[in-house]
Amino acid sequence: MPTFICTPITAESAEDVDRALGDAQVAKDLGADLVEFRVDPLFTADPATIESEIAACIDLCKRSPLPVIMTCRSAEEGGSYEGDDSSRISLYEALGTSDYPPRYLDLELATYKRSANLRQKVHLAVDHPNQLRDLSTSLILSAHDFEKRPANLYQIVSDMLDSEACAINKVAFRARSLRDNIEIADLLAERARPTIALGMGEFGLPSRVLAPKFNAFLTFASLRDSAATAPGQPTIAELIDRYRFRSITPSTKVYAVAGWPVHHSISPDIHNAAFEQANHDGVYLPFPIPSEWEHFKATMLAIMDAEHLDFSGASITIPHKEHMLKLATEDTTRSWHIEPIAVRTGVANTLYRNDAGEWSITNTDVEGAIRPLQSELGELRGRKIAVFGAGGAAQGIAIGLADSGVELVICNRSVKRGEELVQKINSLDPLNGLATPAAKYVQPENLLSDAPFDAIINCTPLGMAGSGLEDQNPLQRHISALAGSDILVFDTVYTPRETPLIRSACDAGLRTIVGETMFTTQALGQFERWTGKPVPQAFLQKTASQALEARRQ
Repeated sequence: MPTFICTPITAESAEDVDRALGDAQVAKDLGADLVEFRVDPLFTADPATIESEIAACIDLCKRSPLPVIMTCRSAEEGGSYEGDDSSRISLYEALGTSDYPPRYLDLELATYKRSANLRQKVHLAVDHPNQLRDLSTSLILSAHDFEKRPANLYQIVSDMLDSEACAINKVAFRARSLRDNIEIADLLAERARPTIALGMGEFGLPSRVLAPKFNAFLTFASLRDSAATAPGQPTIAELIDRYRFRSITPSTKVYAVAGWPVHHSISPDIHNAAFEQANHDGVYLPFPIPSEWEHFKATMLAIMDAEHLDFSGASITIPHKEHMLKLATEDTTRSWHIEPIAVRTGVANTLYRNDAGEWSITNTDVEGAIRPLQSELGELRGRKIAVFGAGGAAQGIAIGLADSGVELVICNRSVKRGEELVQKINSLDPLNGLATPAAKYVQPENLLSDAPFDAIINCTPLGMAGSGLEDQNPLQRHISALAGSDILVFDTVYTPRETPLIRSACDAGLRTIVGETMFTTQALGQFERWTGKPVPQAFLQKTASQALEARRQ
């Protein structure tokens, strides 16, 4: 059975029915299979208005363009209903036995367990093995924890299974880390009846997207970000278009971009589109992993060990590129293949499985930077290039440039890190026996004292949209002084496409390379390692441009 997409829609009042139904039609047009009408704001159980409120709920079921889950959620589990249980169950009785019943009624397990009398009334409203009437409404028993994973998670599931009247189990809790998705997948794999199991918050997104991989009954997707009824809930468009939800099956391989933060990344747009273009059975997700080494190690090893996840590769981004090499070097539980460029640069941005099935790492940032520079400058040997930054990206690019015979000037706000990078570059054995010019360090304010340069490359996140550091790149103060020169300005930041640095360089009439170019070049190297299939870089470039344009709107 396919995994359904259900769109939650809140009806605020009896007068809000037409708007809610309009949203249901939009949900259907966008590709949803079910609609959940959240009527807890509507249903007050006030004796003066209760009849009209029940009538409004029945009208929603009658006129809905999609099958309906009707939910009047208690305040105890994230809803807004604060009335007594008996009134709410009376609503459910009226709905289940009406001429226009919902397909499902959702009730919290905690409410259901409160009394035998209450359970008996619920049973009168839904279809079950002992039901004497001809009813078409099924019961969903649910449990929600918006703060944490419940300590008694498996007891909750067991209690749901004890109810013969329950047709579908639903558990949703705030994921503490990506590792909770593995447990959610286990719950679905071990299910004894149709099950909905979801992680809330940014760590829980994989459970929502991968629902069809583990044969979940449904996943939830909102009409728009502002309409989400739980944290981390994607939109219908994101689910279907960005993550190719309809293409996900139990055999689908999982790939990811691992970093902190990763919400800004357009990598899922690029690689999921490329998977479709190449007819590769894969899905690519954001994997937020907090910056500490311990988080990275524990999370990556758990994901790699989860066989049913079919995890097959990842893009590794800030701040984990050095952590990826450390993990591959220190992990003795599996066989690793480390490409020489990762060892030489000390960082890795790509995790994949090689033809022998070994976990492998490499650094495609180097080729991502070198190829565009060669296109603009031709032969790099003998050129003089300034690299701003001393982190993982800067380290890989700088060593790649040094190996190409470039005279390097490292510019970094932290003198210590900048000088450490220079020392590392100058201590490397010459590649293929070819001597390289010695690198040197300068502070940002003294950069132009070492001019002229053939190119300046920003390898820091300064200028990245959403970083809070959009206009704090110290390189910008030098740009106007370079006007009229033939210098090339290269920004590795790709969101936004035109960073403040690139905009300043264009205003000064300088040649530029945008981060999008490097991004798609290195992404091409990753894609080929994951799939063994080619995909035109022009396609990746077009997809990246479209994704960035969509972000700006």
